[in-house]
Amino acid sequence: MLNKILQNKRKIVLLILLLFLLISIRTFENQLFYDPFLHYFEGDYLKKSLPDYNTFWLFLGMSFRFFLNAIVSLVIVYCLFKDREMIQFASILYLFFFVILIVGFFSVLHFYGNQNNLLLFYVRRFLIQPLFLILFIPAFYYQKLNK
Repeated sequence: MLNKILQNKRKIVLLILLLFLLISIRTFENQLFYDPFLHYFEGDYLKKSLPDYNTFWLFLGMSFRFFLNAIVSLVIVYCLFKDREMIQFASILYLFFFVILIVGFFSVLHFYGNQNNLLLFYVRRFLIQPLFLILFIPAFYYQKLNK
């Protein structure tokens, strides 16, 4: 087992660096992205009114963060499985989920406003966090086992 780990040490080091990159995106979110909802959802957001926001900059900030997380996640998936078809499929899924989630986020924001903060919180969470990586790794591993 130790020999196997030593043979794959480049892969392990690269995975650790990529995970550190995901952590860095989260750590420096205030400096990197425009998102007035960062501080809004830290407090008692169920009773507060929505913060003022610029729709265009919010869209750009959330899109940039989503695709930054997606690119790092795709590199992690590639390092783990070394399968280009899997990466193409995951890329299509990321794009599909982005369109669904961003439309859902701005729809909830526009139509419900302050009335459905919990839904807004969770849709935003899927946009700004690399949660799909947590879903894709076991799914792709299971698929690889069944091939």
